[in-house]
Amino acid sequence: MYYEDTGEGASVLVFSHGLLMDHTMFAPQAEAFKHRYRCISWDERGHGRTANSETCEPFSYYDSADDLAALLDYLGIQRAILVGMSQGGYLSLRAAIKHSMIVQAMVLIDTQAGPEDPAKMPGYAVMINDWVTHGLSDQTAAILEHIILGDGWGGAAAWREKWAAWQSHNLLQCFHTLGSRDDIRDMLGTINVPVLVIHGDVDVAIEPERARAMTDAMPNACMERIVGGGHASNLTHPDRVNPLIEAFVSQLSRPLHHMG
Repeated sequence: MYYEDTGEGASVLVFSHGLLMDHTMFAPQAEAFKHRYRCISWDERGHGRTANSETCEPFSYYDSADDLAALLDYLGIQRAILVGMSQGGYLSLRAAIKHSMIVQAMVLIDTQAGPEDPAKMPGYAVMINDWVTHGLSDQTAAILEHIILGDGWGGAAAWREKWAAWQSHNLLQCFHTLGSRDDIRDMLGTINVPVLVIHGDVDVAIEPERARAMTDAMPNACMERIVGGGHASNLTHPDRVNPLIEAFVSQLSRPLHHMG
């Protein structure tokens, strides 16, 4: 499992990326915070430098939560602030449920607690099957860019290049894990740690209303919208996301409602 461990400080931030992304999507946060906090970013199963070139065994986001817990144990970290975007939020929520002792707080970015919208899954399946069969077409790349990065973001070309290098076995298994995950909405009330939910107001992958419902179901959570932000708002709008994370982390010793 590939990870990067930079910075130092009493607070530890663990960054977990979204589907089809890797640890570098949190570069704007790791760079900004490494002078005040210890920042750990990692590549999840089937992704980035953790991906196996030969196979991708079946896994769930509970397995990914176990991976995160094992990484913290390996690094000798007892508690951390989990920062997860989309898929990274899915595994972070499950870590809070299954490994509550290691979770000091969470920042959930453009994510949700329910399953995928069933109306979207057939279209996703067609896109993935075409990708597996024919390689990444310009059309599929454009759709991915629109869904994940929004339209016209300057750094999109580098991600298109990464998507083109994906191997079929990793792609199929990671998509299956996404679509088959369980619904944990009825467990949110058991998550008592402070939670900051950040969501782009033009996220077409996960509607903001889903994030609002997730926020309302957790007893110590608040939500902030990123105006003009899409699905990967931390990557495309770090100038708006980073101050929210900084304020949240710096005020963890105070009641959450004191945040602006």
